[in-house]
Amino acid sequence: MRRVIVGSGVAGVSAVEAIRGADRSGEIIMLGDDPHGYYSRPGLAYFLTGELHDKALFPKTREDYARLNFSYRKARAKGIDRRAKAVILGDGSPLSYDKLLLATGALAAPMTVPGANLHGVAKLDHLDDARAILKLAKRGRTAIVAGGGITALELTEGLLARGMKVHYLLRGDRYWSGVLDERESRIVEARLQEEGVEIHFRSEVVEILGRSGRVSGARLLDGRSLKCDLFAYAVGIKPRIELAQSADLACDRGILVNEFLQTSDPDIYAAGDAAQVYDPLTGRSVLDSLWSPAREQGFAAGLNMAGQSQAYIKTVPFNVTRLAGLTTTIIGAVGRGGDEDLVGIARGDSETWRQLPDAAVAQGGFDINHVRLLVGADRLIGAVVMGDQKLSMPLQKMIAQRMDISPIRGRLLVKDAKIADIIVDFWTHQAEA
Repeated sequence: MRRVIVGSGVAGVSAVEAIRGADRSGEIIMLGDDPHGYYSRPGLAYFLTGELHDKALFPKTREDYARLNFSYRKARAKGIDRRAKAVILGDGSPLSYDKLLLATGALAAPMTVPGANLHGVAKLDHLDDARAILKLAKRGRTAIVAGGGITALELTEGLLARGMKVHYLLRGDRYWSGVLDERESRIVEARLQEEGVEIHFRSEVVEILGRSGRVSGARLLDGRSLKCDLFAYAVGIKPRIELAQSADLACDRGILVNEFLQTSDPDIYAAGDAAQVYDPLTGRSVLDSLWSPAREQGFAAGLNMAGQSQAYIKTVPFNVTRLAGLTTTIIGAVGRGGDEDLVGIARGDSETWRQLPDAAVAQGGFDINHVRLLVGADRLIGAVVMGDQKLSMPLQKMIAQRMDISPIRGRLLVKDAKIADIIVDFWTHQAEA
């Protein structure tokens, strides 16, 4: 049996691992158009700051790939002939398949203002983008960064680390307002400002200015103009669904799949950033652009392609990132859920954080420690942990396992309650039970 995988990212590689674990002899062919193959996209932020060498972005060795026993072809898939069960390659030749996985990923959404094609306008999508940014990032020069999420902040920190003066443009009145509460946004903003970043709130670019084909600044909606030598943006992502659309597969914002990662053609699967996955717990189809879900989806798709019946059940969202140098864990639902049954509470530091069992994640030395919980009727719905991360593992397990917190819910909601102490005590007793 021949399984063909389009895409060389984490979802595609995880599918290969799953297939090979179930079938040691079946043929596997991976098609990839990224010149660098498989590498850690989340690691690009640390490559920008100089904390990681580019070689450290590649997690697998030649020996690892040899053990997986698959063929890799640097080729672009331009079509699918579903009747003939063949992928049409860029040169027009067909590649037959028995099972096909579309792990095509997503691209950075483009800037659509005049001047977006000038030299010196950059995004952080691929390793080549990061290398191009580093060539442009000269100490003492000025950069403008536009965008309100994690990637824009990573660009800001990376350019700052390279000695650039950075103007950071936010369309709203605070940073990442869809996820963080106001206090958390202000913590991030204050840390950036302390490092010399100039933040411009309620600012939107209407034109990128240039001189002799190179970027020289940006004009804002309010009429102001800012000068710069580099303009970097991160304004969202766009799932790569064109291949699926050309094959008349069911698509919405992403490629629609069932809980077994099958598209509207049962012999074609999709996983990762391009897939809009049916979640049987909520009855909705959702896009998920995080690294871990892409890996889990790819693995489940691979098992199904190998003949095993493996439903993908979306796990509680869990993301560890760094915001303005502050390690931050985001678990579950923490943004604007609009659920009237949820109660949000936030507290600061507590010495008891340092008394958790050794099994908990231990990371200290931060000048800011903050935790926010979203409390439902009888369980925790979500959490944000900034700074010291000793609470992140217990909170992740409490939320993922939907632990009944009725015994401590009232104590958590008391004004000025030391919620870290309460969580530590509850978790310790649960571990001992």
